[in-house]
Amino acid sequence: MQIYLVGGAVRDEQLEIAHKERDWCVVGASPDELLADGYKQVGKDFPVFLHPKTNEEYALARTERKTAPGYHGFAFDFSPEVTIEEDLLRRDLTINAIAKDDHGNLIDPHGGLRDIKNRLLRHVSDAFGEDPVRILRVAKFAARFSNLGFSVAGETMTLMKQMVEAGEVDALVPDRVWKETEEALRGKCIHVYFEVLRSCGALKKLFPDVDRLFGVPQPKKWHPEIDTGVHTLMVLQQAENLSADLEVRFAALTHDLGKGTTPQEELPSHPGHEIRSCKLIRKMSDQLPLPRATRDLALIVAEFHTHCHRALELRAKTIVKVLERADAFRRPQRFEQFLIACEADSRGRTGLEDRPYPQADFLRAALAAATSVDAARIAQETSGSKIPEAIRKARLSAVQTFKNRV
Repeated sequence: MQIYLVGGAVRDEQLEIAHKERDWCVVGASPDELLADGYKQVGKDFPVFLHPKTNEEYALARTERKTAPGYHGFAFDFSPEVTIEEDLLRRDLTINAIAKDDHGNLIDPHGGLRDIKNRLLRHVSDAFGEDPVRILRVAKFAARFSNLGFSVAGETMTLMKQMVEAGEVDALVPDRVWKETEEALRGKCIHVYFEVLRSCGALKKLFPDVDRLFGVPQPKKWHPEIDTGVHTLMVLQQAENLSADLEVRFAALTHDLGKGTTPQEELPSHPGHEIRSCKLIRKMSDQLPLPRATRDLALIVAEFHTHCHRALELRAKTIVKVLERADAFRRPQRFEQFLIACEADSRGRTGLEDRPYPQADFLRAALAAATSVDAARIAQETSGSKIPEAIRKARLSAVQTFKNRV
């Protein structure tokens, strides 16, 4: 039995960055031998074992053979005769196909060290084309390592395009698409993930309403970058700078989806795009397993981001309406996320990235004024059916008083 450190831990050691977990590959052993040594088996498709002390994952070296379309259609061989070189051959990228033995020696049969030096994401073999999840993983790695100067190798991008054209991406199930996308949204340089998907044609298949935004013009007066797709990626960058929350970042991605369906004769204006965006977000939620909190914030931002931008001009009645519709009184933390997403939208424009956004503080103060109303006292002094309207009037008066002082 030989045990090798493999995958991300070896790669990250070479990049001199911290790694969260370690994966191990076991050569020359059977499941029964590992079970006898106290390992606990997990996984259904092939044997993966948890170390009895460290709880780290140990997988038997294996080869795999394509047997059906999609990423479930594989047959595996994990016999003791499978070598470490054969196991590394099945991996996705060369930088992930390096192993280290217990003496510290590196096994690098596919040029992973060279590609780390040259900052390239390159597929190990043509078997890459058999698993469409790898397109999502390449996009995710491109985003994660963008700050280190990594890019997708030309031949790998060509292969990804061929996979999309061959319909391999169509076999991806919604759960896996969202899982990989959620990880990208929680990471760094999120815009790169979507740029790579667009470059290979997968964005049109997986997120057609996002892909449709590219090439759609907006008024230059408000959007010097003009292109709605470019603007969306810029908003994502700003959201990443302002918040680590998945909900904020997803709202940034989807806030302008309706602009992709604006009739040609109305361009570059986009009247009513807010409601159209909400419809498309609901459609996306039907297709992908979005968490409810993620969907709900996206809907609020899509519908009311233009109200937020015009906050200083709004009447007190409209401000109270926005606070109520956004459920700010019961969910002030989510309203804060709403304000952050709107600020990201305002700053996600060429030349305006550092512009102040006083609208957020204005609405925070308006919410504080409205919240200062003693709703409990009003409820005691008012008959049942009239309580909501009485509270609303009191909040309206408080917000109007606040506006008069500003």
